[in-house]
Amino acid sequence: MPVLNRIAAYAEEMKGWRRHLHANPELSFDCFTTAAYIVDRLKEIGVDEIHPGIAKTGIVAIINGQGDGPTIGLRADMDALPIQEITGAEYASTIPGKMHACGHDGHVTMLLGAAKYLAETRRFKGRVALIFQPAEEDGAGGREMVNQGMMDRFTVEQVYGIHNAPNVPFGHFLTTPGALMASVDTAYVYLTGKGGHGATPHDCVDPIVALVGMISAIQTIIPRNIYALDEAVLSVTMVNSGTASNIIPEEAMFATTIRCFKPEVRALLKKRFHEIVEGHAAAYGVQARIDYDWGYPATINHADQAAFAVEVAAEIVGDTAVDGNSVREMGSEDFSYMLEARKGAYLFMGTGPGAGLHHAAYDFNDEAAPIGASFFARLVERAQPLA
Repeated sequence: MPVLNRIAAYAEEMKGWRRHLHANPELSFDCFTTAAYIVDRLKEIGVDEIHPGIAKTGIVAIINGQGDGPTIGLRADMDALPIQEITGAEYASTIPGKMHACGHDGHVTMLLGAAKYLAETRRFKGRVALIFQPAEEDGAGGREMVNQGMMDRFTVEQVYGIHNAPNVPFGHFLTTPGALMASVDTAYVYLTGKGGHGATPHDCVDPIVALVGMISAIQTIIPRNIYALDEAVLSVTMVNSGTASNIIPEEAMFATTIRCFKPEVRALLKKRFHEIVEGHAAAYGVQARIDYDWGYPATINHADQAAFAVEVAAEIVGDTAVDGNSVREMGSEDFSYMLEARKGAYLFMGTGPGAGLHHAAYDFNDEAAPIGASFFARLVERAQPLA
C-alpha cells in the first residue's frame, strides 16, 4: 500500500499508541486519561500549541507550517462504548463494561501519526488544527466543541474526518458529495391508562391495546407520507409493559429511532409521529407523553471538499480503491455539526474483514493506521501547498 514512507516508519509506534488506548477506554465526555495520553504524545511530537479542556476533555493542537496561510482542521473522536469486550486480545480493555468497539482508538492513532509527520516536515503553508473530540457516541461532543467557539478561535476554514469501516476492502475509501450519513432522532412514548384484572377489561383503560395501535400506525408514515425517493427509517426498538399474565397494566411505553437525510423530511416525520400518537391516545382514552430527542443532523459533505478528498485518497491508495459516489447510509455521526459550521468532508476507510462496529468482538486493524495518517498528512500538503 503506497503510504507515505516516513509514516510507514511509524507503524510500530502507532500500533503501541493504539493498543494503549484500546486497553484504557473511557466514555462520553469523561475522557480524562485518554486526553492526558494524547497531550503527552503531542508534546513528544513537538506540536506548537496544545489547547485542552474544550468540551470538558477535548483537545485542539496547532502545527504551524511555513509562511502565512489558512487553517485546516483534522478531527478524530476518542470516546469508547459501554460494551464488555470479548476479543481476548492481550491489549483488551482493562475497564469492565467499556471498550473501543467503534475504532476511535484507531482514529486517534491516525491523527497522531499525521501530526508526527506534519510536525517533522512542515511542507505546507498556514496551520493545521488537530481536533481530538470526546462524546461522539453519546453527548454530541462535536456540537459542544463548535458551540464553544472552536472554529472561530482557531480560524478553521475547512475540516475533514475519517471513520474506519470493517468488512470494506482494506485500504479502500468511500464517500459522496452531499448527505453521507443520516440524521438521528429518538422518540420515547409513555402511555397511562387504568389498570385492573385481565378478566375484566371493560373496567380498565388498556395501554397495551393503545400501544399496539400506535406502533402499527406509525409504520405508515414512511410509505404514505414520505416521498418514496426520500430515504427514511423509523424503527421501534423498545416496548415495555406489564408484570403478570392476568393483570392489565396501568402504563406502557415504546421507543423509536428515526433517521433521514433532508431537514424537511425530518420535520415531517416528527409532525406525523406526534399527530398519530396523540390521535390514537384520544381514540383509546389513554394519556400519552412524548419525549422527542432531536439528535444529530445529517452528515452532509460539501461537494468541492468531497471531490478534493477523493483526489487525495486516490493519490494514497490508487483510483480503483476510491469510490467518490458511494451509497449513503442510515448511521449517524456528530461530525455533522462541524460540517454545518465549516466546509469539509467525511470519509470511510476500509479495514478489511472483521467484527462489525459496536460488536463486542470488534478490534481496529492496526495495519490501516498508516493509510489513514497518510491521507490526513497529504490532505494538508495538497490543500495548503508551499509555493
